[in-house]
Amino acid sequence: MAEIRFDKTTRQFPRSDRAAVNALELEVADREFLVLVGPSGCGKTTSLRMLAGLEHVDAGTIYLGGEDVTDLPSRDRDIAMVFQSYALYPHMTVADNMGFALKIAGVKKPDRDRRVAAAAALLDLSDLLGRRPSALSGGQRQRVAMGRAIVREPQAFLMDEPLSNLDAQLRVQTRAEIHKLQRELGVTTIYVTHDQIEAMTMGDRVAVMRDGDLQQVDTPENVYTYPANRFVAGFIGSPSMNLVQGKIVRSDGSLIAEFGQHSLAIDESVVRSRPALLSHKDRTVVIGVRPEDIEDARFAPDAPATRRIHTKCEIKEALGSDVLIHFTVDARSGAAPSDREDHPIGGTTTTACVARLNPRTSVAEGEPIELAVDTSRLHFFDIETGLALDGKGR
Repeated sequence: MAEIRFDKTTRQFPRSDRAAVNALELEVADREFLVLVGPSGCGKTTSLRMLAGLEHVDAGTIYLGGEDVTDLPSRDRDIAMVFQSYALYPHMTVADNMGFALKIAGVKKPDRDRRVAAAAALLDLSDLLGRRPSALSGGQRQRVAMGRAIVREPQAFLMDEPLSNLDAQLRVQTRAEIHKLQRELGVTTIYVTHDQIEAMTMGDRVAVMRDGDLQQVDTPENVYTYPANRFVAGFIGSPSMNLVQGKIVRSDGSLIAEFGQHSLAIDESVVRSRPALLSHKDRTVVIGVRPEDIEDARFAPDAPATRRIHTKCEIKEALGSDVLIHFTVDARSGAAPSDREDHPIGGTTTTACVARLNPRTSVAEGEPIELAVDTSRLHFFDIETGLALDGKGR
């Protein structure tokens, strides 16, 4: 087992005007499960490939177990990769597929058979060792690919979107299996995905990337609750955080968040924990609220008027466990560029928003609705830098 460290690691592809990975500084502790997440083209797979020795490093250093492996050939790095494609040999049995790398490495057959049998038992593949890949389901093939990595007993696992070829139900099942397996084996693991649900449910920590730059590294709970900037705020969460431009003003001794025709009294706990709000008074900021922090005011009778907004239900999505209500506010979008578009309507600019409500909400599409906002969970971001206005004074 080993720790992994990227030290200002950079990859610049020819004929590209920006680095695919830009001076990445990231440490992964021994036995840790770290998830690299971000939109397509953000640099997460390139980072993994540099660590695996499959991609050239233009600048910086990569360490594995304290050893500089930047220029070490891929075959000499004690790591195992699991790819999006299973890449199984169709003419070989499950046992032969799992043990092939050991055979090439010169591991003697008794030891090879022992390691294959142990991995098969761990992955519930013991009864399938004599089958060929064509006789397996997608989930079984993915477990064989995992077994092929496990038998090598590497210092680290690298997984590049291994569940993307599975259907939704099987993804959930296999996700849990991988998480449990990593805990049992205790192998340092970097897992790449664009699926934030995988990131939030599997990783000890989550590293969010965008355009080759690392945006935030923290526990899933902290990335969700305390996003470092408006990109992370808008990317993590489903549906994503509602982000609008507005102002912080003082009224009757309290701070008020104003956006369009709406205003919300900022909870005193938020003001205490974010002293930077005071320095942004009367300035345009980005105001954020997650859909789950909004509720139908009929189910929040004690919510004061300073926590309510009046709007109209434009789209209603009944999901069984809850209801998504789509509505608009007459304020410019505060999302990071390219994440959402502003929608000019009748000379004004509105932003589409979403609320996750109690399933008993009876409002119909096209009807007015009053929403209560939990103002103790509002988020604020600098309009120019995009950084969170948090307790660090940013």
